Amino acid sequence: MTTMNISLPDSLKSFIDDQVIERGYGTSSEYVRELVRRDQQRQQLRALLLAGAASAPTAPADADYFDSLRGRVRNQRG
Repeated sequence: MTTMNISLPDSLKSFIDDQVIERGYGTSSEYVRELVRRDQQRQQLRALLLAGAASAPTAPADADYFDSLRGRVRNQRG
C-alpha cells in the first residue's frame, strides 16, 4: 500500500476526526478510503445509468416482464 499526504484546513481535519469516532473507523485513513470507494461506486453507477439512457429502447418492464424475471431467478436457484 502506498502513502499519500494531503493538507486539510483545521475544520476538515476536525470533521474527519469526529467521523472516525462516531462511525467506528480505526483511523482517518480508513474513513478516507471508504469515501474514495463510495465515489468510485457512484461514478460506476452513473456510467451504467448514462449507458442505459443512451441505449435503444426495449420492451416495457411491465408485470409480465417481472414475472418472467422472477421465474428465471427461481430456476437458477435450483
